[in-house]
Amino acid sequence: MRINVFTLFPEVFQPYLETSILHRAIQSQLVQVNLHNIRDWATDRHHVTDDEPYGGGGGMVMKPEPIFAAIEGTLGVEPDCPVVLLTPQGRLLDQSIAYELSYQPELALLSGRYEGVDERVRQYLVTDEISIGDYVLSGGELPAMVLIDAVVRLLPGALGDPTGALDDSHASGLLEYPHYTRPSEFRGWGVPEVLTSGDHARVARWRREQALLRTYLRRPDLLASAELSDEDRAYLDKFTQDEAMKDQPTDERK
Repeated sequence: MRINVFTLFPEVFQPYLETSILHRAIQSQLVQVNLHNIRDWATDRHHVTDDEPYGGGGGMVMKPEPIFAAIEGTLGVEPDCPVVLLTPQGRLLDQSIAYELSYQPELALLSGRYEGVDERVRQYLVTDEISIGDYVLSGGELPAMVLIDAVVRLLPGALGDPTGALDDSHASGLLEYPHYTRPSEFRGWGVPEVLTSGDHARVARWRREQALLRTYLRRPDLLASAELSDEDRAYLDKFTQDEAMKDQPTDERK
């Protein structure tokens, strides 16, 4: 996979790209990340890439000329890959979008700055707009790094465990189950007995139940679209019934 990042601040990406999973993926040639400084395509002496907005108002707007020149000069007049603008106005990034983009052989990511980009960039160059949350950052560099990380870790071979991404929160529509490691006891807090039992079937069921429970308690909205078996539904029904009984006054339980 090739990922082309168009930004005014390419230097902020390098430290993260040289760390952990992303670094190994790049070293293994699973992904190639190319950083392009939009200023290099500005034609004036001072390499200006922004200007005041028409109609007045605060802030500056990124000019269309250097953005078009940078992307078309790198990928061609009609780029044969998604051109993604990182913006708070985009569709909200989730695991399904990360999977969708991980199948692309090439991506172009455009990091906005200031008040945003000239609208003609959205209309005639960008093919997708993605947000990482309902809040505003100073620019699209951090969202671009989030998107790169979310996508690259899904590439075959990127993780040490070939099935590691399958158990992640949101991968199956549920939040991930709890994890424990050594020591078996810490400050008097132990590890659930099932995890040390050696019974793989029990462990698998416990993990599934914990994922269901954690999702129900923290993100119940996810259950509406999650693929649940009859056994899953029975477990959740029993849990909710038990919780309802706990909430009843003592005299009603007699």
